[in-house]
Amino acid sequence: MRLREARARSRVQKLTRREREVLTGVAAGLSNRLIGEKLSISPRTVEIHRANMLNKMGANHTSEAIRIAIEASLVA
Repeated sequence: MRLREARARSRVQKLTRREREVLTGVAAGLSNRLIGEKLSISPRTVEIHRANMLNKMGANHTSEAIRIAIEASLVA
């Protein structure tokens, strides 16, 4: 179990601060528009951060990125 958490943490650590903030918003179930409003950026910028986040984490889908974030204890 610890190994899985360590692997997930190493994947999350590859993200920039902004990408982590977007991941937290996505995991909370917020839309790109709401995440953008919360972070004071455009929804299009959120989409770009989201795509970069998935790429860096090696996740094929948003749900996989959320699972990794939960395993890394980034979100509850």
